[in-house]
Amino acid sequence: MRVGIVGTGLLGNAVGLNLLKRGHVVTAYNRTRSKTKELEENGAKIVDSPKKISENSDVVFSIVKNADAVRKVAFGDECIACGKHDGLIVCDMSTINPIASKEIAQEFANRGIPFCDTPVMGGPNVAITGDLVMMVGGEKATFEKCEKLFNDIANKVFYLGQNGTAHSVKLAMNLQIAMLALAISEGITLARASKIKPETFLEILNSTYFKTGMSENKAYKMLKHDYSPTFTLSNLKKDLDTINEAAKSFGVNLPMATKANQVYQDAEEEFGSLDYTAILEYLSKSK
Repeated sequence: MRVGIVGTGLLGNAVGLNLLKRGHVVTAYNRTRSKTKELEENGAKIVDSPKKISENSDVVFSIVKNADAVRKVAFGDECIACGKHDGLIVCDMSTINPIASKEIAQEFANRGIPFCDTPVMGGPNVAITGDLVMMVGGEKATFEKCEKLFNDIANKVFYLGQNGTAHSVKLAMNLQIAMLALAISEGITLARASKIKPETFLEILNSTYFKTGMSENKAYKMLKHDYSPTFTLSNLKKDLDTINEAAKSFGVNLPMATKANQVYQDAEEEFGSLDYTAILEYLSKSK
């Protein structure tokens, strides 16, 4: 298929490289053109506006920072919607408030363009091999048209129903990430304070029902102070902002999400550009 990618950060770049390897024709746009270099070197066509993305694509994915950024590339100057043509489908792989996603979907519908929310779980390391987990919200007929493409991007694809549902689940999933990183970090911090090797703590944890992929993998990088970012602490803090906004919109109270947001906010200034697991460094320095 002809696939367009608007936003070639860590995730967008990896998704694009995977699609190129699978034989798709990829066109990419990023506000900072230098971030498209690797895609261009691997055969992607690079253009200078979201409009040119949609003009050259059957399916366009936006993978940008927040809902305001999605709206800008979708409906602003030289936008995705400006390049409308018969058969165009737009998908959003960003992490945004599900209410905003519904509003964006409605605006696309008003312009006669089918839209799916398609957030994913998994970082660039699995995106590049097509092993993400994807959640999809939108019309069933639109999902079915894109299903083969979605299966090239993710090894598990969950169709969840109407627009907004996928972003709701994505926020719930990212809340798990924030809480797990805090729990592991506080466990390591407590073990160290108790003069217990944190490796021993992890070995015992990973011998139980309570082990996770994070405790079995990333935790050992954390012990080595390896915070090479696959998903930055600033991005997770941004998602916690969105989680708390969504909770307020839905009329529910998430006290731990509120507290976690404050902790990540306090850590962001010093550690924001590092991997989100650098929350351990913040906790280690806090007295």
